[in-house]
Amino acid sequence: MWWGTATPGGTKPAAAESAPSASGAQTGGTPSAEASRGALPLEGVSALDFQLGDCFKDFDPEALQSTVVDCGTEHSAQLVAIESYPEPAEYPGREPLKQKALDACKATDLAAKTADYPLGYKLAYPSSTSWDKGDRRVDCYVIAESGNVIVDSLLP
Repeated sequence: MWWGTATPGGTKPAAAESAPSASGAQTGGTPSAEASRGALPLEGVSALDFQLGDCFKDFDPEALQSTVVDCGTEHSAQLVAIESYPEPAEYPGREPLKQKALDACKATDLAAKTADYPLGYKLAYPSSTSWDKGDRRVDCYVIAESGNVIVDSLLP
């Protein structure tokens, strides 16, 4: 898994890099993590189990697990885009995966509330090792480097 960070530009956050998948972006709407997985907060959720729209308290991009919280409570990151490559695809390499994740970030419509926070992007995409184990997912997170200061969903 690879991670990176970038700074905001306009109403869109800045970019970073990391490691889950790419292709066939899922963006928009916030699913109910509570309805599908139980009452929030949920501690110890694996990165590959994150769902579009999930919000994270004390988000650490290097951690293998995170705490998913209600987006109306204080949090430091939200998963705003997911793309996945088809299963038979060959490993495209780190730079193409990184670019795919960044493109997903830039293509995602974010809520006007993003202007209320100092935000950046974190990109997550597979390493060659995780790719060989079936990981085809590229994720885009919007993050607040200053901690748990976001109290809104950043998706419209």
